[in-house]
Amino acid sequence: MKEFIQTLKNIWSLKELREKILFTLGIILVYRFASYISLPAINLAEVGDLLEHYKNQGGNKQGAGLLGLLSSFTGGAFSHASVMALGIMPYISASIIVQLMGMAIPYLQKLQKDGESGRNTLNQITRWLTIGVCLVQAPSYLTSITQLFLPYAQFQSAYYVEPNSIMFWLPSIVILVGGSVFAMWLGEKITDKGIGNGISILIMVGILSRLPEAFVQEMAVQNGKGGMGSIMILIEVLFWMLVVLLAVILSVAVRKIPIQYVSRAQARGGVNRNLMQGARQWIPLKVNAAGVMPIIFAQALMFVPGLLTKFDESNTFLAGFKNVFSWQYNVLFALLIIIFSFFYTAITIPVNQMADDLKRNGGLIPKVRPGKETADYLDDILSKITLPGAIFLSIFAVLPAIVHGSFVQTDAFALFFGGTSLLIMVGVILDTVQQINTYLLNHHYDGLMQSKLSRSTGY
Repeated sequence: MKEFIQTLKNIWSLKELREKILFTLGIILVYRFASYISLPAINLAEVGDLLEHYKNQGGNKQGAGLLGLLSSFTGGAFSHASVMALGIMPYISASIIVQLMGMAIPYLQKLQKDGESGRNTLNQITRWLTIGVCLVQAPSYLTSITQLFLPYAQFQSAYYVEPNSIMFWLPSIVILVGGSVFAMWLGEKITDKGIGNGISILIMVGILSRLPEAFVQEMAVQNGKGGMGSIMILIEVLFWMLVVLLAVILSVAVRKIPIQYVSRAQARGGVNRNLMQGARQWIPLKVNAAGVMPIIFAQALMFVPGLLTKFDESNTFLAGFKNVFSWQYNVLFALLIIIFSFFYTAITIPVNQMADDLKRNGGLIPKVRPGKETADYLDDILSKITLPGAIFLSIFAVLPAIVHGSFVQTDAFALFFGGTSLLIMVGVILDTVQQINTYLLNHHYDGLMQSKLSRSTGY
């Protein structure tokens, strides 16, 4: 505890780091404030009443899937008809599209290798593509909320403008696109002037904003059962902390591949000799190299089985795919996560390029020949560690369904026991803490260098 307090003091004592943190907190406040501003054509109070009514009627369990994920990423703005309803997700989608297209389009591959100028051009392409994604998602979102309101006659006053008129659609689409671009701009400002990871921090803040409400709902349900409610809440919190610990282990687990570098030195007599450097370095291969992307891809595809129920609504087996807490949904969900883990790892970890870079820089893996054998060796190791990582990731993804009902009573709190939300929170917090520690360490070394320079020069 003393070390933690001392670290906080060190952070606050550095003016530049303190300003970065305060700037980041200010941007977060702006983002959260904007998420509570409703679309001009919709009555926010009526939206809240309708959502409560919809939830009491049972709602649609599939809404806890990809739509629930979108709502979680936007801190509830998606489900409250906010101007920030689309949030940062269009930018994430555009980034994924650009990354995948970079595998097939030579022009994008060239930009990825052009250093800073290439990255700037890729960022500009991603921004324009974000607007294109918004223009597709905004009408879809407006369609979903109008279909949600229209069946309930008592909620028709939620609209200030006729929902089927151009006066509703055109301004709403423009505002939703503007809100998403504004969220993208806020994230880039955190990256440039704040503590970094701006887009990820905004997503994490949106997820964390739902946690207090979910916990309060769970407490109310558990306390309504009698004297054992407080004990169950304590057990749930302890189990949740254990799950967070396991998520941290999954996020930081790596397999270290030892490498050695060969340096050529001019020996006496003009003869070149290969001298092995004494220090050994490592290639860290992450056990979960794909991160949360397999879960996102799998959730996007899980709408397909649910659509099949329209062809045979009496089929109870197919009906199970509409409930994110059913065994049918989660078995298929887990299998898709394992498949996408291997797929995404294969396209994002260029083992051939890694082997070529090692050979070019004079590096080698002991007992493995440079070139193709090194690439095959890295690919073999990556395949072996990806399998347990994918299985572990799939268990995390279906854990909310396992604990729901028998252990955790509410849907909202169960979703925090695994899945994308928990892994994103853990990953972003770990990255942010690492950046702050790196900044403190660099400042410490800068201070040492300045003190040594002062002693040597006498100033």
